[in-house]
Amino acid sequence: MPQHEFITKQLIDKGWSEDRKYCVTDEQGNKFLLRVSPIEQYDRKKSEYELMGQVAALGVPMCRPLEFGTFDEGVYSIQTWIDGIDAEENIHNLTNQEQYSYGFEAGKILKEIHKIPAPKEIEDWEIYFNRKADHKIKMYEECPVKYENGQAFIDYINAHRYLLSGRPRTYQHGDYHIGNMMIGNDKRLYIIDFNRNDFGDPWEEFNRIVWCAQKSPLFASGMVNGYFDDNVPMEFWRLLALYISSNTLSSVYWAIPFGQDEVNTMLNQAKEVLSWYDNMRNPVPTWYFKGYYLQYIDGIPFKLKSAFDFSFMKEYGTVFKVYDDQDSGNICFGTEKDGQRYFVKFAGAPTEQFGGDPADAISRLKATLPIYSDLKHENLIELIEAKEIGDGFAMVFKWADGDCMGRMYPAAHRRFMQLPINDRLAVFSDILSFLECVASRKYVAIDFYDGSIMYDFANGKTTICDIDLFHKQPCVNDMGRMWGSSRFQSPEEYQLGADIDEITNVYTLGATAFALFGEYNRTREKWQLSDKLFEIATRAVSDDRTKRQQSIRQFTAEWEAAQ
Repeated sequence: MPQHEFITKQLIDKGWSEDRKYCVTDEQGNKFLLRVSPIEQYDRKKSEYELMGQVAALGVPMCRPLEFGTFDEGVYSIQTWIDGIDAEENIHNLTNQEQYSYGFEAGKILKEIHKIPAPKEIEDWEIYFNRKADHKIKMYEECPVKYENGQAFIDYINAHRYLLSGRPRTYQHGDYHIGNMMIGNDKRLYIIDFNRNDFGDPWEEFNRIVWCAQKSPLFASGMVNGYFDDNVPMEFWRLLALYISSNTLSSVYWAIPFGQDEVNTMLNQAKEVLSWYDNMRNPVPTWYFKGYYLQYIDGIPFKLKSAFDFSFMKEYGTVFKVYDDQDSGNICFGTEKDGQRYFVKFAGAPTEQFGGDPADAISRLKATLPIYSDLKHENLIELIEAKEIGDGFAMVFKWADGDCMGRMYPAAHRRFMQLPINDRLAVFSDILSFLECVASRKYVAIDFYDGSIMYDFANGKTTICDIDLFHKQPCVNDMGRMWGSSRFQSPEEYQLGADIDEITNVYTLGATAFALFGEYNRTREKWQLSDKLFEIATRAVSDDRTKRQQSIRQFTAEWEAAQ
């Protein structure tokens, strides 16, 4: 009988395992996983339980085994409970980086699992797997259902059997794919369902990666790169193609007892696999993404071109957020120290999306220091300090709560556009005030758009950020097509040699008005305010500079008078 006493027991009706699984709770409200198997499986389940203990001892995040034995219902094991969500069901709710990062972590975890050696007396892998492959080929040849060009799998296996020679055998999870993983409430990746554990070539464990690649190629790519620490040998790809070929051959035979829907699933999967491998002519599947260098700080993953020492960030406390998807050469961090939060912008690291020299990024970031100093405003993010640090340059700002109102953040944008008109008018008033300040201090706002505006829904506060490209007047277009969003750019921002001045920013204001009150559409039909305000905004976005308001102050006066 179990030593643990439980007051509730809820059946878990998921998965392909023959085990009965329950979520059970004790008198203290603690949850556990209870697995029950037929008594005939005692020996296998005891071995499974003991091996799980070895895996847990390696620090693998998983349901840790707590108790094993028999009772009236059969063989039981009690394991720790994981609160979280299914990785498979929720992977598409994650960003591309998060998908890749979780895959990368899955690969690193698998590498740890494979540290457990196979028994010394175990059969040679080449002999074992050749027999297994022969059996699967026979099953397929006798199966009434065939794949289109299924012979390509058989031909590949027969041509590459030599790769099996000398392969090691280690402990295997046995069913390692995204469907047997969870994302805990603590955001960690957890591995579940070790009931198919075995001993084999550690690389064969990747034969289930087909399921991962179908759900998320980025996750699958991260898993391979994490396992091999970004140095994947070609021999792995050739062997994996063999193992996937063997596994795919038997899948349709396995599916027949489960009905036509499952058969169709396997037929479609085989077709997809053949397309990945160009009918088994190319051992590297098309879904594979070589990836980027993945680095961690305070448990937060982020991508770079190569490793960089960020130990200097300890000065600013614990990192809780990393912003690495920028093409400016900067990387930004949200940090917390002594109850205060900060936003740290750093140049000097080999950021993944920046194609230039980090030294140039440092120079450009340094050049922004007087901009933030000169344009201090109640709605501008507050600069605290700037200094050379960590072989680069950092600017430290006071953290501003809020969400970006730009449409590149769809959820936040929708929420913003659902605000009452008066709340959005207040935001526009803050923007007017700030751009009037910019003009009064002889600056022109370059690359100012909705992505520069944050809104704190809880406190109704507007914060303007990312003004790095603002320029002291006089300013002339020396690029042709200048930096910025086309939805907010005036014609002169496309004209080499054109003056960029306050009248240019009048256009920016008009475009911002339409973004706030016209859903980016500059038609009267979509406009949510009065005809008079529509006319004012329309004049501001005139291609003819002479027809626009000739200053921010003039625009503001007209706008306020018309409300």
